[in-house]
Amino acid sequence: MAAYVISEVSGRDEELLERYRAIAADSIARHGGRYLVRGARPVAAEGHWPQDERSVIVEFPSMAALQTWYRSPEYAEALAIRQDALERRLLFVEGVAPETAS
Repeated sequence: MAAYVISEVSGRDEELLERYRAIAADSIARHGGRYLVRGARPVAAEGHWPQDERSVIVEFPSMAALQTWYRSPEYAEALAIRQDALERRLLFVEGVAPETAS
């Protein structure tokens, strides 16, 4: 079952943010992930969304694959600069199982 990384992001340092993005994108691809949404500014239909925050959604084949990526040496390099590069809220969620034919 697919699993998703959902993140609200605002940049702190543009140079470091670009470096983070490149390292993260490479590590995501190496672990079977793919971006569904990358750096989009959401339209808030209800509630409030800060103007400077962007959305990122990444799909992995499974929660195990997602967690392996997050703990990987490839992503550790991105995590090492994350706090200086950006501020975020990060969620991991499992998708729903495909419906089976009746």
